[in-house]
Amino acid sequence: MCYQHILVALELSEDSNKVLINKATDLAESVNAEVSFIHIDGTLGEIYPELMDIQEHPDDRPLNEYSNEQLHLVQKHTDFPIKHFLVGTGELADKLGEVIGEYGFDVLICGHHHTFWSNIVSYSRKVINKSPIDIIVVPV
Repeated sequence: MCYQHILVALELSEDSNKVLINKATDLAESVNAEVSFIHIDGTLGEIYPELMDIQEHPDDRPLNEYSNEQLHLVQKHTDFPIKHFLVGTGELADKLGEVIGEYGFDVLICGHHHTFWSNIVSYSRKVINKSPIDIIVVPV
């Protein structure tokens, strides 16, 4: 396992984000890799196709006020340097190919909730089916 750039798919849930961020930074420290975050808001549909890097442009406000505040709080969950924090709308599975090609990620860490609804509608399955890189699925 020789990962160089870890992508972490985050939601707006503080508890699950802490678990995913800790998993990513622990792995990154052990293999000397970079870490980036991605949050895709699927509730809005695809309002705009581009992704915005709020790590490079911290004053940009790509989502509604509550979501923007939550995303900026996520950045404070770790002292580990975060290379990119990509934010957009649509579906993560549909964005993966382009994002991975552009930024050179080689592993994706995402969470999976063990709930009744996740047995019926699995977002993880869509991501797994479309991802060209390794995926670490973490139960949250």
